Formats: sequence, C-alpha cells, structure tokens
Amino acid sequence: MRGPHAAAPRRRSFFLMGLSTVLALAACPAFAAPSVEGVKLPPGFQIEVWQDNLPLARSMALGPKGTVFVGTMRFGNPSKDVYAIRTVNGKRTVTKLLTGLNNPNGVAVRDGNLYVAEVHQITRYDDIENHLDKPPKPVMITHLPTEQHHGWRYIDFGPDGKLYVSVGAPCNVCDKGAQGYAQIIRMNPDGTGREPIAKGVRNSVGFTWQPRSGKFWFTDNGRDEMGDNVPNCELNRLDTVGADFGFPYCHGGDVTDPEFGKLGSCAKAVPPAQKMGPHVAPLSVRFYTGNQFPAAYQNQAFVAQHGSWNRSTPIGYRIMLVKLTGDAVTGYEEFATGWLKPDGKVTGRPVDLQLLQDGSMLVSDDQEGAIYRISYKK
Repeated sequence: MRGPHAAAPRRRSFFLMGLSTVLALAACPAFAAPSVEGVKLPPGFQIEVWQDNLPLARSMALGPKGTVFVGTMRFGNPSKDVYAIRTVNGKRTVTKLLTGLNNPNGVAVRDGNLYVAEVHQITRYDDIENHLDKPPKPVMITHLPTEQHHGWRYIDFGPDGKLYVSVGAPCNVCDKGAQGYAQIIRMNPDGTGREPIAKGVRNSVGFTWQPRSGKFWFTDNGRDEMGDNVPNCELNRLDTVGADFGFPYCHGGDVTDPEFGKLGSCAKAVPPAQKMGPHVAPLSVRFYTGNQFPAAYQNQAFVAQHGSWNRSTPIGYRIMLVKLTGDAVTGYEEFATGWLKPDGKVTGRPVDLQLLQDGSMLVSDDQEGAIYRISYKK
C-alpha cells in the first residue's frame, strides 16, 4: 500500500527563508496550528505539540548534544529540506539545515556526524552540531536506486556499527529482487561492504534492534489492489541474515499473490512476528528503553501507523503497543489513538518515534507538519 505516502498537506501560508535560517517558534502562522485534542492515551500519559512549522516532518534522529534532526518526504513532488531543532537556555528553535535535496526522508547520527538518505544517495555531514548555522559540504557514502516509487529511505546504525537502509520495491507488486529492490541492506559507515540482510521486503520505512538480544525488527507495508482487508501489513523479526519475507509471491505470511505466487511458497517465507492489520501503513518501530514510562513498558515495542490511503473505511492513524516476552509477541493493542475521528476526518498521521534523553517520546506527523511529545507522570 502507499501507506507511507505523505497526505497532501493542507494549504498553508508561510515564508520559507534561505538555507540555515532560523524559524522562530512564534512565527506568525496563517494556518490552524496542529492539535492533539481527542488523542487518547493510557492513564498517566500526556501528549502535547512539541514543535510545529515543520512541513512534511518525517524521520528523526537525536544528536549527542540534544539536537533533533528531522527529514522530510512528499510523494509526487519531492520534498527538499532537513531541519534541526535545538534547545538553548530553555528556548527551542528550528533551523532549516539543508535544502535542495531529493526526498531526504532518512536521517541518522553517528560519532557526531549526520547521515542523510535521499532517494538516490546517502551523504554525511561531519561534526554537524558544531556547524548548524553553516553545514559542511556533504561527503558521499553510497549511491542508491533512483526510482521515486517507494524510494523514501529509512536509515539507522545498528549495534554492529554498520549503516542499515531499506530499498523498497519500485511498484505496487513486481519481481525486481534480483535488481536489488525489495530488501534491506547494510554497509560500513563509509559505504563499503554493502550486503543485503533481508529480502522479500516490499516497503519498510522503520526498523530497530531489540534490547538485550540485539535482534533486528522492521515494519513492512503490504501491497494494494487486493481489497479492503487483504493483505496484512507486517512487523517482522530477522533471525537469519538473508532471510526471505515473501514479497512479491506471498503477503502477510499467508496470502499468495495472484500474479506472482508461482515464484515461491508462503510455507517457505518468514511469517510476520505480528500481523498489523490491512492497509494500516506501519512505519517506525521503537523499543522503549527510557526511564520515564512505567516498568510494564520497558523493552516493549511501539509502532507508528501512518494510516490507510485507499481503504473504504479508514484504518490506522495511531500508535500501537506490541508486547513481548523475550523474542515472542504476546500482545498487540492500541496505545495512542484519536487522530482518526468517528466521521472519518484525519487530524494527524504518525510517522516516526524518537526517545528523548528524559525518557519521553517524540512522534512526527507529516500531515500536520508537527512533532508531538508523549510523557508520563504519576
């Protein structure tokens, strides 16, 4: 499905200033501010608008000095910007750090350097937090396929020190795995040593590593045009490097593709660790490792569901909690809901999840151009 596609933003009137221009928090917006009215959370949790004026906000990364870097993405008309949010003396400011890019959805930080994944490449900006007002020239890390369809990249560094990136299928459904699509790859921080670690992955826009075990977990968006209720989107666990998760011949672990089913058997594909529902568009997955939420949430997984785009009855637009005992999923329930109203109106589309140093959780929203903060207080 096109679940990860950013919904067309509401028309807004704002003045986009030049590279590395600070956008004041109180800049006079000529549009309705994002709202968390009606968003429901378990008792003790609160949600607030942490930052707005971030058109098409997508993936987030946290720098060692506390800077939050934000990538952007838009389907059809590519976004161009990467933002940096910093707090100085209690005041938060937004800098348009980079512009003129090609859907820079993916951002990651390692050793003080910012890595940015555009559709066609990954580049590095050295010592970035000391150069927020004048970013250095980018260093090329690696080239990537140029197709825009499912071309928005998610990146992160694993516990092995390698850089991981998803390469989605350039289609709704097609057989292009042999050309390097529909897989997740990893490489050394300088781009050398590229290798696929998971194949048969249609479009993953979120992955992470489980605390203690170090197991790799990732979301995957199911194909379209098979009806409202088929197939399920997926949360997957990688147990063996190079494992096949079924695309394009098998979807959701048990649905044979009507066109490509002859290419394989669902019995041989790795089944989802958790079926997430049809067309919910799961994006970020994040294990909670902070110290603010209650103990019951420790080392449990949260998944941001961007929401359906072509289902008769909308679904998703929420954050789900995946409960685990060891590597096994033992529960799947709603954690944050209310962006999808009873009348079908959508007031937000969760994209990425990022933990702050105080243990609270940020949630990006590309429809509203905002980041929310979820916190807990007894």
